[in-house]
Amino acid sequence: MPRLDILLPFSLPSPDHAADLMRALDLPSVALLAARGRVQSSSPRDAFARALPHEAWLAQRFGLARGLDAGGSPPAAPAAMAALGLADPGRWFLLQPAHLHVARDHLVLTDWRNLRIDGAESQALFAAAEAACAAQGHALRYGDERTWFLRADDWTGLKTSTMDAACGHNIDIWMPKGTGERAWRKLQNEIQMEWHMHAVNEARGGQPINTVWLWGGGLCGEDLPVSPYSATYGASGWTAYLDASAQPVNAEHVIADAPQYGLVIIDALSAPALAGDWSAWLAAWRDIESTLLAPLVAALREGRFDGINLLLADGERLLDIAASRASLRKFWIRPSLAALAPVPSAS
Repeated sequence: MPRLDILLPFSLPSPDHAADLMRALDLPSVALLAARGRVQSSSPRDAFARALPHEAWLAQRFGLARGLDAGGSPPAAPAAMAALGLADPGRWFLLQPAHLHVARDHLVLTDWRNLRIDGAESQALFAAAEAACAAQGHALRYGDERTWFLRADDWTGLKTSTMDAACGHNIDIWMPKGTGERAWRKLQNEIQMEWHMHAVNEARGGQPINTVWLWGGGLCGEDLPVSPYSATYGASGWTAYLDASAQPVNAEHVIADAPQYGLVIIDALSAPALAGDWSAWLAAWRDIESTLLAPLVAALREGRFDGINLLLADGERLLDIAASRASLRKFWIRPSLAALAPVPSAS
C-alpha cells in the first residue's frame, strides 16, 4: 500500500517562545497523528553540528552520509552538478553567493531565501569571483543564480557547514575547518574584496551580496544520491538536487498519484523561523494544515495510504510521528500536540 514521508523543516516551536506558540497552534491533523501514532524523537544534536537534524536525515535517506560521518555537511555538490548537467571530474564544493550582516562584534550569515539575486547580477559577480579563483588555481563553474561550484581536489579533509546550520550565528564557528582552511579563507577574502565596490552591489543599495559560502564538498560522479522514493514532491534549495524528477506540492496530485513510497518536503516554515517572525510562522503552519495535511490525513482514513510518517524538525531535534490507518481508529485517545513541546533541559 502507498505510504508517505512528510518532512517539515523548522516546524517545531522555538524553545524560547514555546509556551505562547503551543497555545496558538491549531493543527487538528497534526494533533491526531501525534496522539495516535508512534512518536520517536532524536537526541538533541551537538550545538555546533555542521548540518541540521532534517538535513542529516535527508542525507541518510539518499545515501549521502559520508560527509556527515566525517563531521561535516552532506556532499551535495556532486548531486547539484549532475542535476544541472555539469560532469567535470574532481572534488567540487558548492559556492553560493550570500549576505553577511555586521553585528556588534561579529559577522552573521543571513538566510539565503531572503537574498534577492537575478541572473544578470549573478553572472556579473560570478565573473569577478572566477578571476579570483583562477588566480589561486581553482576552477569555478556556474550552475544557476544561487549555485556555483568550486573545484579543490586537495581539500579532502575540509569540514564545511550547510547554510541553514550557520544561518543567524557568528560565522567564525561554522567556517570551514581542516585541510585547505587557510587557502579557503584567503580565497574568500579575495572574492569579498572584488565584490566590495562592485557595480552590482553599488546598484543594489540595501543588502549587498558581500560573501560566498562554501559547503557540500564531494567527488563528482561518486557522491550521488540514491533515492528510496518512487516520487518526491516540493524539494527546494539543495534538496531539489536529490531527485531531478521532484514535483511541486499539491495534495490532490499526491493523493491521485498514490506513490508506493513518496516524500513530501515543505519548506514554508524555514524563513519565518530563522527570522524569528512567529506570526508569519503560525500563518504558514495554518496554511500547511488546511491545504496539505488535512487532505492527506483524510486520505489516510479512507485507505488511500497505508501510512504517513510526519517528520517535524528544528535546529536541535527531529520528531518522527508514524501513523497508520489502523492507529487513527484509537478513538479513545484524544488528539494532542503535547509531543511537539520542547524537551526540558537537563539542567
